[in-house]
Amino acid sequence: MAVGKSIIRKEAWDKVTGRAKYTNDFKEPGMLHASLVTSPYAHARILSLEARRALAAPGVHAVVVGEGLPLTGEDMRDRPPIAVDKVRYYGEVVAVVVADTLAQAEQAARLVRVVYEPLPAVGSPREALKKGAPLLHEHLDRYEKNKTTHPEPGTNVAHRTKIRKGNIEQGFAESDVIVETSVSFAPSDHIAMETRCATAEIWPDGTIHISASSQSPFMIKKLLHAYFGEETGKVIVHTPLVGGAYGGKAPVQLELLAYLASKAVGGRKVSVWNSREHDMVTSPVHIGLEATVKIGATKDGLFKAMEILFLFDGGAYSDKAIDVSRAAAVDCTGPYHVENVFCDSLCVYTNRPYATPFRSFGHCEQAFAIERAIDELAQELQLDPWEVRRKNAIHPGHTTPTQVRLTKSNVGNMPACLDRLRELMHWDEWQRVEVDAYTVRAKGIGAGWKTSTIDTDASSGVILTFNSDGSVNVISGVVEIGTGTKTVLAQIVAERLKMDVDQVHVKMDIDTQTTPEHWKTVASRGTFMAGRAALAAADDAIRQLKDIAACVLRASPDDLEVGFGRVFLRDDPAIFLPIKDIAYGYKFPNGNAIGGQVIGHGHYILRRLTP
Repeated sequence: MAVGKSIIRKEAWDKVTGRAKYTNDFKEPGMLHASLVTSPYAHARILSLEARRALAAPGVHAVVVGEGLPLTGEDMRDRPPIAVDKVRYYGEVVAVVVADTLAQAEQAARLVRVVYEPLPAVGSPREALKKGAPLLHEHLDRYEKNKTTHPEPGTNVAHRTKIRKGNIEQGFAESDVIVETSVSFAPSDHIAMETRCATAEIWPDGTIHISASSQSPFMIKKLLHAYFGEETGKVIVHTPLVGGAYGGKAPVQLELLAYLASKAVGGRKVSVWNSREHDMVTSPVHIGLEATVKIGATKDGLFKAMEILFLFDGGAYSDKAIDVSRAAAVDCTGPYHVENVFCDSLCVYTNRPYATPFRSFGHCEQAFAIERAIDELAQELQLDPWEVRRKNAIHPGHTTPTQVRLTKSNVGNMPACLDRLRELMHWDEWQRVEVDAYTVRAKGIGAGWKTSTIDTDASSGVILTFNSDGSVNVISGVVEIGTGTKTVLAQIVAERLKMDVDQVHVKMDIDTQTTPEHWKTVASRGTFMAGRAALAAADDAIRQLKDIAACVLRASPDDLEVGFGRVFLRDDPAIFLPIKDIAYGYKFPNGNAIGGQVIGHGHYILRRLTP
């Protein structure tokens, strides 16, 4: 009824009429505003910071600095929320000025005097790894980290993942041809239409209210507890519609600054909003990569060995870059069977803004490096690039670079996929056509794969309730970041309940106090995880409706069906009860009542994951 059809998105009307509200649209009388004081150097010591003139400026309430604040970071705590003693990238925040208006805050921010001692900077991973390169983190061995993070003190390596399989020397010795290629991607901005912004307020009872343009509202609660010891039950995060993210709004950054700013002014509401310029220079960026791939193969194109070096540009702080470098290493060969693998994947500190994923968690970059090398191998051997990929495609029974044995359920049938792709592309008809002197049309082929990098305990929950007219409300922790996921949830619920999708209402904003948790709206898994949870919630509601109707109709629940706004006998649909009459229980003519409000609950967690 609803799935498989193109329908009007649930938030479309508000968006096209301008009624939709984003984080920075929520203004309140008396709300204060913050402006960030940022570093003009990529690498420098902070010799002194003088804020007296700024504090004396009109409308200014506080200047927040970094002394005494804990270090932050999800894998390794190496990043101060506000720089202390040293700055490590151009645009790093050194102070936050809070004033009555944004204009006053910006003007006062210019009055903060910071004296720097410039230091040599490193602009790329290879440069950062050179002997004698300036160290970004002299005390790398002192940082708190999780057990899967392996920094190398005395270097700029935040983490190294090693993948070893087979015998790499033997593999190259058995090869008829060896090709080596290098590729690089510079860091870039996510450039979402809506810039990052956050507001924070601390009530007299200690309850912290945060509103944020975020992909991770529930993570904000957890990190405020982890970093500052705040009770998660007293942290309420509100996330309205988000104007694009692409991974760039998964890290928790401005939210911490808003919290610190509010704390500095006695809990008053403070807004921290990035202009486009500030957003680009202060915020996490799309991770960069410098990669070298060496492939050994027989003359007929069979892979014998792969030696891979990934140098991920983690920027000034490790944050999610460690996870990205680890994920790329796990899938380092692409979806190909290689018996002999040697891969080092490094997360390297550079004097650039710290990094975060930009779609695919490092796999687009990794796949491009591998696929370029395969194309060069095919060219060297004068073989069809499709044939080379087909010959080396992974099969059930093969093992991954980490030596996990694959089954049909987790790898599918890649040769058949490539066969179908060849057919759809009309690969044999042409691969390159010169349209005219200035235009060439060309075809290429590539393949990629991605194993899960999600936390093993990441879950998604959905609550489903009924209105008195029989329509349905769906509440999910998925953030509507522009992908239409919440409309998809409405379609899934409508399909399961056999009802018009217009009768399914989806709560667009997130309130972590009342909304069931969805781990993070990342990795293109919102539909998969929240969709499964929505199905479970619908099934739970169906079970409850059948139980109530069974008592009224004196039938077994197994003989009942739910759909079209009714609960009816499968063998005699003319015998039914409207859902609206039993969604809050059923009252018999004599006044007795049974059942109660029908509230469907559903959750989903990925299974068979390893940390």
